[in-house]
Amino acid sequence: MFGIPGKQAVTMTKSAAAQISKLMAKEGHAGLRIGVKKGGCAGMEYTMDYVTESDPHDERVEQDGAVVMIAPMAQMFLFGTEIDYSVSLLESGFQFNNPNVADACGCGESIKFKDMDELAEQVAANGAPKLT
Repeated sequence: MFGIPGKQAVTMTKSAAAQISKLMAKEGHAGLRIGVKKGGCAGMEYTMDYVTESDPHDERVEQDGAVVMIAPMAQMFLFGTEIDYSVSLLESGFQFNNPNVADACGCGESIKFKDMDELAEQVAANGAPKLT
């Protein structure tokens, strides 16, 4: 697993934690697994899936009753991310405030991550990428 001792891989706003807890309770899920996959016009997309049981290789984050599991392949890409949940007149959904993103498409559905070497150097030097 990728991480820094004593520091959670991701954080959640109160609204995100409340929504994740609500989703977990609805069907009796153990949590939500977040990850990334190839796709979209910028190259990568976030994934979210219900989890009925934990995978021992997932990074598990618990906050305010919400449980998020980070798939092993996604841990380096998501380290330092804040998960938010917002509701507006036209839409509602999760947003990922991710310091590892270099670019995003215009519709906001896909992202491009910083170079892996750059990410590794930044984590080694500072402990976690900084939001810019």
